Amino acid sequence: MTAEKSSQELIRHLNEALGWEMRAQVMYAHYATYVRGLHRIHMKPFFEAESTESVGHATIVRDHIAKFGGVAVTERDTTDIVHTTDLKVMLDEAMKTETKAAATYKAALKLEGIDRESYDAIEQIYLQEERAVDELAQMMDS
Repeated sequence: MTAEKSSQELIRHLNEALGWEMRAQVMYAHYATYVRGLHRIHMKPFFEAESTESVGHATIVRDHIAKFGGVAVTERDTTDIVHTTDLKVMLDEAMKTETKAAATYKAALKLEGIDRESYDAIEQIYLQEERAVDELAQMMDS
């Protein structure tokens, strides 16, 4: 694979990840607003923190897309965000999002043409996504 093709493939994967981060930011902000009941006191700050983390991840991904000469997407992934006040549904949707984001980052890490700096930055995000999946799995186990 040529260096240009490698960069294009990496940019494609990073843009996919960026779309998921933008979706996660909106989804978590929405769920922070609509979480109800006894768990609200804990889950509202959790969802808000996840939304903020997604903004940070998106910023890092955009920077690396630009570094490789790409144009960052400006729209979130088109997967619907389920409106609900049911915490279980929110957690299920969060799990789907975090799992997909983690898989997207993992795939990007395997591509040719990624330099050490970008690899390290994307790997850190990937590990945070994996921790989120583990955390959500524990929350859903109760």
